[in-house]
Amino acid sequence: MQLRHLTYFVAVVDQQGFTRAADELGVSQPTLSKQVRSLENSLGTHLLVRGRTGIELTSAGEALLPFARRILIEAENATRSVHEVAALQRGRVRLGATPSMIDGLLAPVLTQFRAEHPGIDLEVREAGSRDLTADLTAGRIDLALLIVPLPNPNPEILTEVVFRERLVLASAANAGMPEKLDVAALVDLPLVMFREGYDLRDVTLRACAAAGFEPTLSVEGVEMGSVLRFVESGLGHAVVPDIVMRARSGLRSTQLENPPLSRSIAIAHRDVASLPLAARAFRSALVDALADQSR
Repeated sequence: MQLRHLTYFVAVVDQQGFTRAADELGVSQPTLSKQVRSLENSLGTHLLVRGRTGIELTSAGEALLPFARRILIEAENATRSVHEVAALQRGRVRLGATPSMIDGLLAPVLTQFRAEHPGIDLEVREAGSRDLTADLTAGRIDLALLIVPLPNPNPEILTEVVFRERLVLASAANAGMPEKLDVAALVDLPLVMFREGYDLRDVTLRACAAAGFEPTLSVEGVEMGSVLRFVESGLGHAVVPDIVMRARSGLRSTQLENPPLSRSIAIAHRDVASLPLAARAFRSALVDALADQSR
């Protein structure tokens, strides 16, 4: 049984005759008759008979008709769904990102993409680079913005550096901090520290160790939003990406020197060809947006 057999069968029933059905379908009447016979042969019974008033359904034909209509409707729906996905009218993007990327860069990209593709669902997971790498490996997300180099890179995951973050010292606006500060000067400042496994925690501790001291921690074990709120309330200072400091009037940014601190952001995913079409489109939009931001 093939779809075209069911199409021809339903057309004959709807048009009440082979001649009108053939005209409707744009095929010759012998071709139409042959296809209906093929359907009957495959089912082992007659479906149509010629009556006094035209074509009539047999009992087998009456049993088949509602199923044939349903199958054709579902086939049309399936075709339309595929075309909608191919045209980016439908789909889903599962994105992972570090908190600083979500806080500082992602909102306008998501807003623009949503405006251009309102039928595509967007799912965002906020986590550190290690967790996001595990999610990519397990197939729980399609794309991720994470920090490189990774401590334990997975050869199945491709990474491309798309943005370089400058790290600064965040302080309360009334703390009287200078515009620039050597990393070694952090020895005299209490720091609000991110939780274990957080990329910024590792960067800060490595920088302090390289300067020959272990920092004093006023609070530790928190996420980006909490870090910024604690700093704003005067609990301490924190090393954070420059991008999260924008439009935060309660915080002051101090540039770190000797050495300046930064980190590389990469877009990570499996082979591009294996990405869903919606994820590929979002990847392209994301790369363009980050390139503009870098400039």
